[in-house]
Amino acid sequence: MRLVILGGPGAGKGTQGRRLCEALEIPSIATGDIFRAAIADRTELGDKAAPYVERGDLVPDELTIEFMRDRLTKPDAKQGWLLDGYPRTAFQAEELSFLLSDLGQRLDWAIWFDVPVPVMMKRSLSRSRDDDAPEIIRRRIDLFHNRTIPIVEFYEMRGRLLRIDASRDADTIHQDVLAQIG
Repeated sequence: MRLVILGGPGAGKGTQGRRLCEALEIPSIATGDIFRAAIADRTELGDKAAPYVERGDLVPDELTIEFMRDRLTKPDAKQGWLLDGYPRTAFQAEELSFLLSDLGQRLDWAIWFDVPVPVMMKRSLSRSRDDDAPEIIRRRIDLFHNRTIPIVEFYEMRGRLLRIDASRDADTIHQDVLAQIG
């Protein structure tokens, strides 16, 4: 099973992603983890990404897709994977589609954990992390909506989108996802 998870802050992507990977026995692939590991290991790609990460900038799309190409060809990803944090834009979703075609793979589902804004705010504020101040959370939610709606439309037009009501409890959400992906 090859999956992409989408959702705003507090939508439950982390919780549901972990549960899905365990249930399906597939690796979770998070771009942030990939960047950090490559930088720490001083790989060629890591050295190219380091200046962006150190400045807090987004790693350019061309470089990110090379990271994805490298990661999706690893032995543990042959039978499937779950992408968390990529794609973040409709352009990246299209690039991922081209990459998967090149690799002879196909995305099974993009799973959108749909949560109303007040629920995202409440969940995010309850996490009590340093970067979870109300104004920061609100900015993240706004950015999420601006970037994600085109991605949702991209996958919906291709018949690859599952919309999940993620305002429910974690167990209900997990069972719903498993039932929908078959």
